Amino acid sequence: MATHRIYSASFASVYPLYVAKAERKGRTKAEVDEIIGWLTGYSPEALADQLAKNTSFQDFLAQAPRMNPARTSITGVVCGVRLEDIEEPTMRDIRYLDKLIDELAKGRPMAKILRG
Repeated sequence: MATHRIYSASFASVYPLYVAKAERKGRTKAEVDEIIGWLTGYSPEALADQLAKNTSFQDFLAQAPRMNPARTSITGVVCGVRLEDIEEPTMRDIRYLDKLIDELAKGRPMAKILRG
């Protein structure tokens, strides 16, 4: 079975796109980092280390210190696909992150984005 090409893309190549999307809408890099930390358990230092290593997206998620169990409460549609319908765990986690960044860019309060 062929894997999606996003799996082998370096997280460092996608990360600036997340930051740019947030900043275009008046949000900050710190908020993006907070979302990534909430979802994956990466500290700011560990995130910077992963970015410097050019870790693949798949490995970035596989090596995450602690994937947040509350991530299953993230619902909705990303790229025309319902999150609840994505069966492959890595792709679902990637889409969870996409959805959280979308919510940030849409101006949703951080407390709601982080399911607090």
